[in-house]
Order: sequence, then structure tokens, then C-alpha cells
Amino acid sequence: MISQAKSKPINFTFDIAPRVFPFVHQVVSNYGKNSFIWIGPTPRVNILNPGQLKEIFSKIYDFQKPNANPLTKLLATGLPNYDGEKWATHRKIINPAFHLEKLKNMSAAFYQCCNDMMSKWESLVSEEGSIELDVWPYLQTLTSDVISRTAFGSSYDEGRRIFELQKEQAELAMKTIRSVYIPGWRFLPTKINKRMKEIDKEIQDSLKGIINKREKAIKAGGARTDDLLGILLESNFKEIEEHGNDKNVGMNLQDVIEESRAREEVLHVFGKNKPEFDGLNHLKVVTMILYEVLRLYPPVIVLTRIVHEEMKLGNLILPAGVQVSLPAILVHQDRELWGDDAKDFNPDRFVEGVSKATRGQVSFFPFGCGVLGYALDNIFL
Repeated sequence: MISQAKSKPINFTFDIAPRVFPFVHQVVSNYGKNSFIWIGPTPRVNILNPGQLKEIFSKIYDFQKPNANPLTKLLATGLPNYDGEKWATHRKIINPAFHLEKLKNMSAAFYQCCNDMMSKWESLVSEEGSIELDVWPYLQTLTSDVISRTAFGSSYDEGRRIFELQKEQAELAMKTIRSVYIPGWRFLPTKINKRMKEIDKEIQDSLKGIINKREKAIKAGGARTDDLLGILLESNFKEIEEHGNDKNVGMNLQDVIEESRAREEVLHVFGKNKPEFDGLNHLKVVTMILYEVLRLYPPVIVLTRIVHEEMKLGNLILPAGVQVSLPAILVHQDRELWGDDAKDFNPDRFVEGVSKATRGQVSFFPFGCGVLGYALDNIFL
């Protein structure tokens, strides 16, 4: 079904669920919001009700993250995959790194990366007079540049290499996720398995080298830096001291109007001056547009949780071992929650903020909920 969905170019529409999440989209459309599917021998119930979503997000010890394909752990480990006390401990370590005052110091790196990209575009236009530009490769590079600069600071080049390896690892991981998992398969010396383990080793070695170098500098009395690695190391040191070892989108007239409004607002706030962090709080139209983009194109399209004992969830009784699927991409475009224009691009729905737009319900979670969602929300906005 995925291959069929991707076999044709996507129409100029904001309704991308049939393309990126075809099977669950079809199931929910045909059988309702509390429908379920089978993942091998495991039933997975779809949850789109805001009240039930709130309960799941608030009961982190009852609704835990399921064990993933072991090969995908070569792509992502850490806070997104932790539960219980381990999650709480790592949350305490990572929290300080995402306070707004800390992120404020990273705004210069954001600006530099964006400015570099815009300079490249301007040079292309000046050479040709006018040009049709595929921005996707540039945006991918921008993402890696921003992460590398803010996360690793002076170790920027090493950080970029890690990001390139992660990108390759993600492509291989998606291939394994979409195939039937056979226990023990990861131990076979297949081409994909061998390459994923090679990438993982190179990433781990590179990260350890960067971290060890920075730790030695800090212990030797060197200045502590404001990049993400420096902040996390400082936070980790404090924790140890206290507790010991414990897509393709077409542009229509409305898009042009919104782009014009955002440009006018940026020029009004900053003029021709270099953007500064404090001024970002005055970019109301830009913030509304970013929220609407996150609503229509959530980075995390679905979250999955599992119950290890019988659990009551609203009017549902979930037996032990059942998984629940929280499809953000479907919740974000639910007309009962967002109105008749739920599948349209309308930033003005956020004119009074997220709480007003969602009417206080859990119907907007582009990065998930909890500390990780809060941290990513701060970085993005």
C-alpha cells in the first residue's frame, strides 16, 4: 500500500495523510477512530479522542513505549526510547539545555546558517537573472548545519559528518521497519545489517572523541561553551555532583498572501538589522505560520504506546499487551476538532495561541508531548 501511495506524484494539497500514512488512514476512514489493526500477533488500537490522548500522555508509567526492532536502536536511543526512572533521570539532565535563556545563545548560529543559505540563493539568481530552484537539498543542508553548529560548536565539521552518517542510517532503518521482523535476523551478516553496524560504530567513536576532548578541556579549567554539548556536559556534571552515580507542495494565492504578511512583519520588527533573539517574540504572524505548518506536516506523524496490564481508557478496556497508536497527522486534520477547514492552510487559527486554537484539548502534538516535545517546540519556534 505504501508503494502504491508513492507511485504517483502527490496533488497540490495539504492533506498528505493518504500519502505518508496510507494504511492507518484507510482503516480509520473505513472503521472509525477507535478501530484497530494487527501488527503480527499484536493488536494496535487507534486513539484520536483528545480526552483519551491526554490520559495516555499523563500516565507515562501505564502507557510505555513498546520495544522496537533492535536494528532501529542503532538509529535512535536516549530520551525518546526511555521509560520510568531512566526517563526521569535523563529528563533532569537534559532539561537545562532547552531553557529559553540557553537557546537564546544559539540564535546567532541559527542566523549564520540561514544567512549562508540565502547568500547561495542570491548568487544563483544574480548569475542567471531568474531561476527555478529546488530548495529541498538546501533545506536538508541547512538542517545539518544548524544541528552541527548548535550541538557541537567548534567541533562543527565532525558534527556534520555524524549528521551525514545518521541520514544514511535513517534510510537503512526505514527499510528494516517496513520489512517483517524475524527474531535473530539482526545477527545475520546481511549487507544492510553490516552497514548499519559500521555506521553505528563510526558515530559512537566520533561522539566519544568529541565528548572526551570537551570533558578534558572543562576539567582543565577551560571556558565552558554555550553549544548544546557544553550545556549538557555542564548539566551532567551537576547531576553527578548532587546524586553520585545514580515534501512537494504547490503554492497558491493564500500562500503568497501569508508569505507577504510574514515578510512585512519581519521587516517591521528587524528592518535591515541582524535578527536578535528578543525580537523573535514579536513575530506573531511568523509564529502562527510555523504552528500551522507543524499542524499539517507534523515531524512525528504517529506515536505508539503499550500497556503491560489490563487498563481502562475512557470507554475502552485494553487487555495487557495491547498497543495504542496516537496518529498526530490524523488528529491534526480532524474536522471535528479543527473545523471544516482542518485540511486547509490557515495560520489565523493560531491568532490567539495554541490553547485557544485547540480549545484546551490535546489535539496538537507535532513533536509528541512531555519534556522532549516541549524542548523541540522551543528550538523550532
